[in-house]
Amino acid sequence: MTLEDLRKKVIYQNTLDVWIGACKEKNINWNEIESYKKFINYLLNQNIGMKKFPLCVSETDPALESNQDKVKFAEILSESKDPNCATYTVKLKDSTIDLIRKFDLKN
Repeated sequence: MTLEDLRKKVIYQNTLDVWIGACKEKNINWNEIESYKKFINYLLNQNIGMKKFPLCVSETDPALESNQDKVKFAEILSESKDPNCATYTVKLKDSTIDLIRKFDLKN
């Protein structure tokens, strides 16, 4: 699901789904923990007003392979005390989506 699709769904979204959407737009692999940590660090440094959010993805449809991957990814994140492994809520307004799209893994 792209960032625009996520915004149409709800204006406040969790950073894991935002990460997955941003990766799909850039056609990059989303299930790399270190890449997610860099993404969260980038967002935290942008001061966009995120709040920690206890995400529970185990309730999603386990029959879908992508959801199984998402559950595993979220479980790995939840085992860390690193703030860059946390899940946050973020308001998907235009300026925030622009910042998300500017994120580059190479930096």
